Amino acid sequence: MRTVQKLKIEYGDFQTPIELADQVCKKLVELGVKPDIIIEPTCGIGNFIEAASSCFESAKKIVGIELSLDYFRQILEEEKFLHDQRIEIKCEDFFQVDWLSLIGESNEEILVLGNLPWVTNSQQGSIGGVNLPKKSNFQNHTGLDAITGKSNFDISEWMLIQFVQYLQKHNSYLAMLCKTSVSRKILNYIYSEKLNLAYCAVYKIDSKKYFDAAVEACLFFCKFDSNSQKYYCDVFNSLESLVCSRIGYSNNILVRDLITFKQVENLYNKQSKTKWRSGIKHDCASVMEFRKNNDYFINGLGESYELEETYIFPLIKGSSVAQNKTKATDRYMLVTQSLVGESTESIKYLAPKTWAYLEKHESLLNSRKSKIYQNSARFSIFGVGSYTFAPWKIAICGLYKKLSFRLVGQINQKPVIFDDTVYFLSFFDEESAYESYQLLTSSLAKDFYSSLIFWDEKRPIKSSILNSLNLAALAKLVL
Repeated sequence: MRTVQKLKIEYGDFQTPIELADQVCKKLVELGVKPDIIIEPTCGIGNFIEAASSCFESAKKIVGIELSLDYFRQILEEEKFLHDQRIEIKCEDFFQVDWLSLIGESNEEILVLGNLPWVTNSQQGSIGGVNLPKKSNFQNHTGLDAITGKSNFDISEWMLIQFVQYLQKHNSYLAMLCKTSVSRKILNYIYSEKLNLAYCAVYKIDSKKYFDAAVEACLFFCKFDSNSQKYYCDVFNSLESLVCSRIGYSNNILVRDLITFKQVENLYNKQSKTKWRSGIKHDCASVMEFRKNNDYFINGLGESYELEETYIFPLIKGSSVAQNKTKATDRYMLVTQSLVGESTESIKYLAPKTWAYLEKHESLLNSRKSKIYQNSARFSIFGVGSYTFAPWKIAICGLYKKLSFRLVGQINQKPVIFDDTVYFLSFFDEESAYESYQLLTSSLAKDFYSSLIFWDEKRPIKSSILNSLNLAALAKLVL
């Protein structure tokens, strides 16, 4: 039996307050939107339908689609909807609706308006949810990217892409509340597919105030026509703001600050030889991570073991990197391989106590859900190589909203290991590490990275961005 809370998560059920729905519709009127047909694809209790009916006198037809029978019945009982003959409410599943037929082939102006579910496919999977589109790798990720997390997506992203496609042959508008990160993914999709786009804007909203949600959110507005391809987006701090910044494309990438990026564009190199790595992924902290008490290692289950130190290394978590606590640590990680795919059988002979420990906790390790562990060696990990064991590293945590690079050396004559929230460069001599650290902490490097990083994302600092800086070109300017 699915609980009320699970159902709320499954359907991303964040009902839009009538106050916000009114503000959105009035903003659209300010922008000159005069639709003939309005479609609200997940209308919930009907607040956007109500706001649209009062704001858009030009609309000949207002269609609301809602899956929840309870919400559907609630709308039908509302007297305010009964008196507007333009309103038609249907109880249907978004993923089963024939949207092309509903939108039609007419030349009438169409507005698709509303607030799509704020839920990801991984959240759905964690609760056994079924409110999903038919499975497909629509983002075209391949190999390990598809396995290790990049294939996770917001359901609203998939939905929005459908409407972008449906509206291409129309003079039309898309106005949706969504996560700000989703709006950029849709802009990226439009750009990558070279679709029509006449104008695009983002108006930030206070998601904590309106939805009690700790996420960056916005009104995402697109205007489509049959021949424009303007791939930029104006970003406003609120629905009331008249001042904006502009994000757009340079070197085929989406840039947060076009003006600054143009000043440091010569430092960009998509084929950079720099290789930032992520820390070790093991997905079983209770078994693989320890604190030390005298000669004993205490795992996350509170169990105490005397283990060989052959495969145990000092661990610095992403939070400690961000807080510049990298000189010492009381945490340790069991590193079972030196290369991805390597056999772990040698542990049995080189460190028999460690092997016995792993066998004792094999059921927990075998229950790890990620596909990267399937058909792999026993007790395998991911994100490990010769770079893991280099004595010097420059590290940064991908989760924090600040460019804080740390120069990290060995602890107790052993190389430091990071968790998978950390990105790092590895060095086998201190001088090279220090020179690179000077480059990365220079004002030019800060300007370069700041122009590319969207700080509102869950993991704003990405390896692809870190790798795009040409350190050799930077060295000629700084050193």
